[in-house]
Amino acid sequence: MHVHVQGQNGEAKFWVEPTIELAQHVGLSRSEINEALRLVQEHENEIRSAWLEHFPS
Repeated sequence: MHVHVQGQNGEAKFWVEPTIELAQHVGLSRSEINEALRLVQEHENEIRSAWLEHFPS
């Protein structure tokens, strides 16, 4: 399970399973990555629910 985050200058991919962590990024500053990580953590339950709805087992 993962989520892609798009910014003005680049993008990042975060794993959500088994734990939230940065998988890769291109063009984002450290502060943009940290903000994206904060948002992914803040919305973890919504991301998981959307993933499971989109990719049912």
